[in-house]
Formats: sequence, structure tokens, C-alpha cells
Amino acid sequence: MSHETIDVLIADDSGFMQLLIKSILSVDQNIKVIATANNGKEAYELTRTHRPKVVVMDMMMPKYDGLYGVEQIMKNCPTSILMLSAIGHTDINPIMNSLKLGAIDYLNKPQGSLSKLRSIDSEIVKKVKLAASINVNEMDVATRSQPKNESAVESSQVEAIIIGASTGGPRALESVLKALPEKLKVPVVVAQHMPSNFITSFTDRLNNILPQRVRVADIGMFLEPGIIYIAPGDKNIALERKGKSKVKVALDEKVYPEYNHPSVNSVMMSAAKVYGNKTLGVILTGMGEDGARGMTDIYRVGGITIAQDRESSVVFGMPQKAIQSGCIKKIMPLDAIGNNIKNHLL
Repeated sequence: MSHETIDVLIADDSGFMQLLIKSILSVDQNIKVIATANNGKEAYELTRTHRPKVVVMDMMMPKYDGLYGVEQIMKNCPTSILMLSAIGHTDINPIMNSLKLGAIDYLNKPQGSLSKLRSIDSEIVKKVKLAASINVNEMDVATRSQPKNESAVESSQVEAIIIGASTGGPRALESVLKALPEKLKVPVVVAQHMPSNFITSFTDRLNNILPQRVRVADIGMFLEPGIIYIAPGDKNIALERKGKSKVKVALDEKVYPEYNHPSVNSVMMSAAKVYGNKTLGVILTGMGEDGARGMTDIYRVGGITIAQDRESSVVFGMPQKAIQSGCIKKIMPLDAIGNNIKNHLL
């Protein structure tokens, strides 16, 4: 059975890069490159004219950069945009800004020769297909929806907050973390599917916008109340109790079929063992099934389980799988999750 063709526009100031991306995408018979642009303004104008399903957008382009392109496209002719840029190796902020403006996802161009892009060819194809499956008009409405009226929740002695996310997660995480109390009395551990070299930059960004201290969760580190820990992107981590009051970050060498490096399941399943019914688990937007087993373990030990709803998720895969597993106690829009967590900490 044939599938609908995915029309793609490529925006990159390098003619060679345009040809290379087109060559990579053309391997898939369901993807067709219909236009190329040399900067953000051309990308916008051609998107308005040709109405592609997906735009693959570079960031650093002359005169009008990728941010200009994203802003104009999302304002005037909403389209799924995948950012493909080398700037993420040195500065994550432009990438994060593009996501805030409405880009769906991002990929780092490999450093070195341009031809190294072929080392991530399958990832580019996968991300383009994912972007094509997302209705950006529905997502745009969801991001503008008003918070639902959430009444105060039952009191609970939460000792740790564990959050898992993937596609759409960086923007969602900022929303949730900003709503937490400035003086947190528990540690927060975040497992965000993200390229390894983004983790440090993402941690630095969070440190600049949040009142709490944010750290990469290094192996051997002991968790401290009030600190937000970001799982590293080159390994899986687990939490281990040392003595009565200390919890340590340990290396988890198991392979998780849902996702590795970092595995949400790894963090959540170990947290359920360590903190029991005093664990609060949150599963946010993301593609795939990672986190469902971990949220199930938290639910089984009596912990609190929260999932982002379909309407506010960029991709509903991970929350949906957890909900279908029957382990979610609360399903709510993104803009209500942070305040709901805060109620559990009162």
C-alpha cells in the first residue's frame, strides 16, 4: 500500500548541503524535495508558495537566518519545521528559541566535513517523517489554550520528582520547571531524549532561567534537595540508596529497547525502588514508548503519576503509551502540570 508523499523544502545557504540533504531524503520513496532556499526569507516565501509538508531549516544563513524563517512561517503559513544546524555544538539558545517559535524538532549537523551528514542520514529521514505526522495548526491552538482549573490535590510526602520527555520536551520542561517553588525541598531528576552534546548547553540554559541550581547528573553524585539534575546523554543512569538518607546516581549498563542514553525507564524504575510511594513521576511529550514501564513501577508502589494530555503534546506517543498502560493518575495540559506538582509539595 502506497503512502502519501511528504513534500519537503530545504533551507540552507550551502548549495552542496542542499544537494546532500536532498540525496539523503530521496532514498525514501515517500519523501520528495520540492524546493530549496538560501536563507530564512526565501524559506518563508517558498513555503507560502509551495506549501510543503516539512521544512528542513538551517540556522546560520546570510541576511535572514533560520529564526526569521521559523517566525514568519509559523505566523503566516504554519508548517512542520525540522532544524538541522551545526550551531547546537556551541550554543543551544538559538535552537531553543526556534522551538519556542514553533519548530517541531532539531538535529545537529556533525562537525567536520560536510559529507559527515551521511552519518545521521537515517535520523534525518526519521525526523522528517515524524515532523510530517504532526498537525502544527492543532499544536498552535493547544499552546494558546488556557490552563484548566485544577483544584488543590491531596497532600503527599513527595521525596523526589522524576520527569521524562522526548520530542517537544525542552520547551515543555521549561514550562513545568518554571512553575516549581523557588525553594524546592526535594531533588528533581530529568531524563530528556537529546543529543549528548546538547545536555551541557541545555543545563546551562536552565541555570540561567531558573532560580534553582541545575546540574548534569554525573555518576557517583549524591542527590541533594532543591537541585534539578539532567540525565547525561551518553549513558543510562539509575538511582541507588546509600544508607538511610542518601541517594546516589549510578551507571545502568542495561539496554532498554524503548530508548537508550538517556533511558526514562531506567531513571523511573530505579526511583520507584528508592523512593517508593514518595515518588512523583511525570511523562511529557515525546515519540515512542519510553517511560511507560517506569511510570507503571511508580504507580505500583503507590507514587503519584502525571501525564501530559494529547492537546498540549507536540507528540503524544510517550504519554499515550503510559496512559494506555493504566498507570496514570492525572492527565492534564502542560500549563497545569507545574502547579499541580507544586500542590503536592505543600
